[in-house]
Amino acid sequence: MSSRALLIIDVQREYFEGTFPIRHPAGHLESILDVMDAAREAKVPTVVIRHHQPDPDSPVFRHGSDMWQLHDEIASRPHDELIDKQLPGSFTNTPLDDFLKQRGIDTVSIAGYMTQVCCDTTARQAFHRGYEVEFLRDATGTLDVSNKAGSVTAEQLHESILVAQQMFISDVIDKPTWLERVAADQKAKT
Repeated sequence: MSSRALLIIDVQREYFEGTFPIRHPAGHLESILDVMDAAREAKVPTVVIRHHQPDPDSPVFRHGSDMWQLHDEIASRPHDELIDKQLPGSFTNTPLDDFLKQRGIDTVSIAGYMTQVCCDTTARQAFHRGYEVEFLRDATGTLDVSNKAGSVTAEQLHESILVAQQMFISDVIDKPTWLERVAADQKAKT
């Protein structure tokens, strides 16, 4: 039986109405909301993490801006902790590790955005700290990316990160599998 916590990473307006619209996989937001609701019902601690850029004049994820705000559906749901971060890793310069250790958490479940940046980095940090990691393939998401290194579709990028995570770091699972695990753990506690 696991003692898990759900990490909801950077589900902010920037990814819906701003510069970085998440487009893959389909239903990503609904899956995130479903796991949040199930976590609340099963008394799985839920940590909502919110990103802002260190530069107070940043055009994206500027602290206090409209696009920095949590998505309304996330903001309206109960959670156990809200943590602000300034770097991709949710453990860097935040109280996340202390929060988890104080509650005897041994497993973290990763949901949110973007698959290849903050979710990937946080999963690696958790693994390095000795946590078991569940990476929710349908409750994380990304977009098409083009830069001076090349271009990749959201589908290719998402899949490649999931494959890399499954190699050594995370157990990559879907929402139904996660829900089954949470239900089994809840049943074992009664």
